[in-house]
Amino acid sequence: MSRTKLVLIDGNSITYRAFFALPALSNARGQVTNAVFGFTQMLLKILQDEQPTHIAVAFDAGKKTFRHDHFEAYKGTRQETPNELREQFPLVRELLDAFGIRWIEVQNFEADDIIGTLSRFSDAADMETLIVSGDKDLLQLVSEHVHAVLTKKGITEVDHYDPAAVEARFSLTPAQIVDLKGLMGDSSDNIPGVPGVGEKTAIKLLNMYPSVEEILEHIDEMPGAKLQERLRENRDLALLSKQLATIHRDVPIECTVTDLEYAGYDPKTVQQMFQKLEFKSLVDKITREIDSSSTDGAAKDGEVASSLSNIPVTVVDTANDLEALWNDLPSPIGLIADMDSKDYQTANILGLAVGSEDRAIYIDLTGDLELIDVAPLWAPEYEKTVFDLKTLIVLLDAHGQAVHADGDWFDVLLAAYLLNPSEGEVRLSDIVERELHITIGTVDAKTEARVETLARQATLLPQLRKPLRDALSAQELDDLYRDVELPLAFVLARMEAIGFYVDAERLRNIGEELTQQLTGLTKDIYALAGVDFNINSPKQLGEILFDKLGLPTSKKTKTGYSTSADVLERLAPYHEVVAKILEFRQVGKLQSTYVEGLLKVIRPETGRVHTRFHQALTATGRLSSSEPNLQNIPVRMEEGRKLRLAFEPSYEDWVIVSADYSQIELRILAHLSGDEALIDAFRQGMDIHTRTAADVFEVSPEEVTSLMRRQAKAVNFGIVYGISDYGLSQNLNIPRAQAAKFIADYFDKFPGVQRYMTDIVEGARKQGYVTTLLNRRRYLPDIHSKNFNLRSFAERTAMNTPIQGTAADIIKLAMVRIDKALATSDLKARMLLQVHDELIFECPEQEADTLIEVARDNMENALTLNVPLSVDIHHGKSWYEAK
Repeated sequence: MSRTKLVLIDGNSITYRAFFALPALSNARGQVTNAVFGFTQMLLKILQDEQPTHIAVAFDAGKKTFRHDHFEAYKGTRQETPNELREQFPLVRELLDAFGIRWIEVQNFEADDIIGTLSRFSDAADMETLIVSGDKDLLQLVSEHVHAVLTKKGITEVDHYDPAAVEARFSLTPAQIVDLKGLMGDSSDNIPGVPGVGEKTAIKLLNMYPSVEEILEHIDEMPGAKLQERLRENRDLALLSKQLATIHRDVPIECTVTDLEYAGYDPKTVQQMFQKLEFKSLVDKITREIDSSSTDGAAKDGEVASSLSNIPVTVVDTANDLEALWNDLPSPIGLIADMDSKDYQTANILGLAVGSEDRAIYIDLTGDLELIDVAPLWAPEYEKTVFDLKTLIVLLDAHGQAVHADGDWFDVLLAAYLLNPSEGEVRLSDIVERELHITIGTVDAKTEARVETLARQATLLPQLRKPLRDALSAQELDDLYRDVELPLAFVLARMEAIGFYVDAERLRNIGEELTQQLTGLTKDIYALAGVDFNINSPKQLGEILFDKLGLPTSKKTKTGYSTSADVLERLAPYHEVVAKILEFRQVGKLQSTYVEGLLKVIRPETGRVHTRFHQALTATGRLSSSEPNLQNIPVRMEEGRKLRLAFEPSYEDWVIVSADYSQIELRILAHLSGDEALIDAFRQGMDIHTRTAADVFEVSPEEVTSLMRRQAKAVNFGIVYGISDYGLSQNLNIPRAQAAKFIADYFDKFPGVQRYMTDIVEGARKQGYVTTLLNRRRYLPDIHSKNFNLRSFAERTAMNTPIQGTAADIIKLAMVRIDKALATSDLKARMLLQVHDELIFECPEQEADTLIEVARDNMENALTLNVPLSVDIHHGKSWYEAK
């Protein structure tokens, strides 16, 4: 008996999720196409992975269904579907027509009901069936022959469910999913359930009795009088909710499972559809498929991605082989370094994988050939595509090979990061799957297949070059990529390679001082508490503070009292021991995390710490660092600032220079908002917090007290982050009503700022993203969320990202400009570190004044705003003295 497999796709669910998971793509005609593109990605992956013999896509036919006859408010809380999404459903149906896939909708029923009916037919025929959706309701259909995949993150990351997986996730059978919904309800569909009964309680009850009906027959046996009362009062609601959640499996469908047979698609028809939608990467992919096909028929079994295993691998390990390679090496090429360690700063290079679209080459560097022999690879004549250029530069530099920016480099990592900065850690496998629909695994350094795997993966890099460049161009990110991020990779690589000299002996002395301070604090805490105890034990600390000293607390939980930092800060006014405990924690962290932590990462051969800069990680465009994280050294405490005493220049007659942007985010806010009062204050060189206090409190600048200025400062910086009255009240320890008045008064005096905040959020709702002045994008899929907390966070992010992201862009621009200025000068000065809005340099003492001029000029003129950019610059014999 031949294998048959039916795939049933929930068209509404997948299209909806694709819309909110992907950037707001559009074609030349202005059509938004991100949902169609995402749906296509999922479809191609299903056809490749599942190779179905039968397939159908189900859609809702309209807003009104038979469920509304039973409960008029069904789905009544859902927000209106955005026009940008609604307009894409016809395009999805047209796409399915191009693929030759049957799509089905039936008036008065939902897609779930259609899937339920078709799966009933296939289940009765013992036919293997796979349901694809993002809706957990469909898990009620899972059986021995019917399985489901539910989207988990985005549209291609999924969870697989068979009956055992459903039970493992919910401790219920698939059939009990409707009973679960009957008890707990479903806010997304406005199914009420039993008020006060959540998932945990519902599962507990269903483990006692298997259905809503049986639970209602045994209410007296349910745990707790309150729960029994809720069940009695909401009996009818529970039964109605179960009815609403139950998928109807007898929909009058004008087709049978046999009618859904699928033999594959016609690549030329699909190619025409992709061209119409302007899916350039998919057009290129299917064009290659057509070119490589020996017939004009449909793609076999719906297979899309070509197999990497078909590409032969050439190993180059002799001088003669290498000479032959130089004679016919194609361009562009992909480059991957084969390292013997994940620590690229100290790893050895075992070889280099070199690939074009149809050639896979591995240059073995463990035998006769050396790295210097392959230096022509980074010559300008080759177009080179890599993943993570900065890492490659640092790796090559450690082995004596200098890589210059004048070569034709394309970094897949940076391009993908700019296109979707909220993705988090960018992985090559994700990019390849998204753009080329090819699945690649991780490379195991211990396997013999490592060489061939790397060489074949290198062939994928040149294939990514065009689709990613086209995407950058479509989103107007070319300039940001070419003028900022790509050259910055070279700057950061040099900074990593140089490192920052740390006087280990001085650091140990600081550690000894901190140890003595901890000893003194411990004695003080014991004396104030009246008993010795383990200060680092939350349990013992909670007992001392709340049981013994009687400090006010919230209700005690099973795990004891909370002694988190925010709790202790609120308790500080009640007893002096609390301030000592907070200080003890801060000093302890300085000792363990920073003194001991830094001593572990000082490189013995250089005496320096070589932090790793992460250029493609944060959603705002900010740089971050790790191993060690030098951006996180606490500076609010003098003890924290003293750690910077150990950071010194590399040579005795050199100095450290620190250049720090002054209030850059507020200056950007003034520019973006166009607020006349804010712009005037900066143009006049006034202290902005004093000016704000004078305006809000309606006093002259001379009458502003330190308290007024502190409150104004909190509002100024809080406004940038969309602070609420509650947040401001916590920051300033004032009543919420007073904080609300403070914010209202601020907006009254600076109306342009309020207008900006309103407009930027409204723009984010329409576009789905916000941009910086250099056009860096940040997508905000939660801006339309029904969840208040998620939506509010997205709104605050919309307010802040253009400001914080522009600040990140400006300092990156400044770094690139300064690096070029230093490279074309006779100065020996070197850039060492970037920390938020601050750049750290080292230079010979006699060059300090010149370096300060170079830094100031390039930082203050990195980008022209309506207000001047200002930089504070100092120098000294350590990082501490330079501040």
